[in-house]
Amino acid sequence: MLKDNLVMLRNIHGFSQEEISERIGISRQAYAKWESGATVPDIEKCARLANIYGVTVDSLLKTEAADGIGPIPPAPAGKNIWGTVTVNERGQIVIPKAVRDKFGLETGTRLVVLSDENGIALISAERFEAGMKAMMEHASTAIE
Repeated sequence: MLKDNLVMLRNIHGFSQEEISERIGISRQAYAKWESGATVPDIEKCARLANIYGVTVDSLLKTEAADGIGPIPPAPAGKNIWGTVTVNERGQIVIPKAVRDKFGLETGTRLVVLSDENGIALISAERFEAGMKAMMEHASTAIE
């Protein structure tokens, strides 16, 4: 719910209710009522809040939950949290249907697995290969 997201986002960003209410142009008491669920902000104030926290209005209004964690804060604008998957004994995972639909993943789709010290990511092989080709072409022209 909106009230849960407001509390999580404010705490994650280290703001007080007073600081947020000043940025929105309302009283601290009015903001406190939003966090308690007694009232809700109008759409203009929701847009301001979303902008401050770097999320979309849509994600600000919805509460997402992850298995074993509970409610999670809205993802930054342009990012998504799709839920959890479980690795089976063969190292396989099932990608959630919403993700498959959004990215057009079908049987036989090739993905590249990337990682850094923080985690892993999947990207379509075609997009990765096109990016690598462009980078190599740029590198070869820069050498000349």
